[in-house]
Parts: sequence; C-alpha cells; structure tokens
Amino acid sequence: MEDNQILELEEQKSGLGKVEISPEVIEVIAGIAAQEVEGIATLRGSFATDVAERLGRKNHGKGVKVDLDESGIIVDVSVVIVYGASVPEVANLVQMNIKQTLLTMTAIQLEAINVHVVGVQFESTEPAKDE
Repeated sequence: MEDNQILELEEQKSGLGKVEISPEVIEVIAGIAAQEVEGIATLRGSFATDVAERLGRKNHGKGVKVDLDESGIIVDVSVVIVYGASVPEVANLVQMNIKQTLLTMTAIQLEAINVHVVGVQFESTEPAKDE
C-alpha cells in the first residue's frame, strides 16, 4: 500500500466533515486483535521491525500488512503459534477477532484476512531452579 493512501469512511449524516483512517492504524488494530487470541505466541515482522523493537521501539503493527485492492481491503497477518495449539482453529479465531475488532472500531468491511503461520514456539525447556 502506498504511504499517501488514506481510507476514507462513508460520510455520516451529521454533516460535520469527513473521517479518514491511515492504513497504519488498521495495521495496529489488527495486530493487537491477533495477539489477543489464545494460541498466538507472537507476530512475525520483517528484519527492520525486529531491529527497531530491540532498540526499544514497540511496533504493534508488526507482522501485519494492509493492501488496498480494487475489490477491497486485504489484511495479511504473519503469526507464530504456540506448540500444541490447533493451527486451523487458532487461524480461524484470529480472522474472526480481527474482523470483529476492525468492524467495531472503524466500521470497515474487509475483503479478506489471510493468516500466515510462519513458526511454532515451543515451551521453554529451562529447568526450574529449586531454592
């Protein structure tokens, strides 16, 4: 999606003006909604977002890409799931949670929500220390 594209919501009957939403806002909302789902360990971003996070900059839109197509808005989410979780079930819950959250917060209908499972996180094998 181009940096200068902004999604314009349908004008309300109040006549107060127009409302525009930046694609970055949709990325942040979708990222937070995806992380709320049980079974998601983390979202997987690019190398640049990983470096920025290590330097202390929190990026809630990490692992989320928003594309504006002729047919509508498409959201791609890259996730790492917890070992033992059902992949189809967790992916379906991610899709439903993102759809519902974006609909509630922005009234935007999405064309598609694509969930890409890019990894599995195993539980820590570090033994507990006895005192």
